[in-house]
Amino acid sequence: MAPKPEAEWSTALSHLVLGVVALHAAVSTAQCTNGHLMCAGCFIHLLADARLKEEQATCPNCRCEISKSLCCRNLAVEKAVSELPSECGFCLRQFPRSLLERHQKEECQDRVTQCKYKRIGCPWHGPFHELTVHEAACAHPTKTGSELMEILDGMDQSHRKEMQLYNSIFSLLSFEKIGYTEVQFRPYRTDDFITRLYYETPRFTVLNQTWVLKARVNDSERNPNLSCKRTLSFQLLLKSKVTAPLECSFLLLKGPYDDVRISPVIYHFVFTNESNETDYVPLPIIDSVECNKLLAAKNINLRLFLFQIQK
Repeated sequence: MAPKPEAEWSTALSHLVLGVVALHAAVSTAQCTNGHLMCAGCFIHLLADARLKEEQATCPNCRCEISKSLCCRNLAVEKAVSELPSECGFCLRQFPRSLLERHQKEECQDRVTQCKYKRIGCPWHGPFHELTVHEAACAHPTKTGSELMEILDGMDQSHRKEMQLYNSIFSLLSFEKIGYTEVQFRPYRTDDFITRLYYETPRFTVLNQTWVLKARVNDSERNPNLSCKRTLSFQLLLKSKVTAPLECSFLLLKGPYDDVRISPVIYHFVFTNESNETDYVPLPIIDSVECNKLLAAKNINLRLFLFQIQK
């Protein structure tokens, strides 16, 4: 029997080591107790799905139980995967996966790039090998001062929106009464016929008041496990009795030992004995992948900041 060509061996090896959940490149892998492989992203997705359906997560190949404590990485497979060829998304040439990221960011002549005059409004995006020709003919350096001022005014408005959040945070940090605490959202199920997942923290004390946080997935839609887009929203509840309205600003950030990405958003509410809970507001996680990371965890650990506004 004639030996297989190198390309066929590479394809066969790719199918063997990339597992049964997803046939795409994965630098990090998870391995069940029977040795079956999953890419890290699909492993997290399986754990999140199991949480939403109130089921035990299982290996899609052998159906044994999987969890972060039961599964482990396979460093030999990860090393093998890093040497397997993968196609550049720009030039379509094959490169070892360990070199692909550098090639796409720095070396590929077809990678998408921007004109150096984008700072004065040039919107051009194109392949790197056309950049020199475009910049030589770009009209933006020859625009008049008044034309450039119109462009820069639009860019300044966008920049001001970005800076407004940070200026607000710095302003809040000058308040007299500031409190923060680590909060742990624990998963529970509703008592409905078709139960729904929700999260709630134990009671905690900040600013000499007792509080609770609640969270829900996709605003409590019926089957969030069937949706590719996943979000979390949360609600802050005041459990103490107050003698006067308590006006607060608050925000949630990631905890000190988590890697989830959260964009800070400041919320505002006036708490009274009659109105002691906020509406559900979005937890500003970056995307569904980050949401799955939180759902896959045993508990969700975040940090709450509270700022009391005094008249």
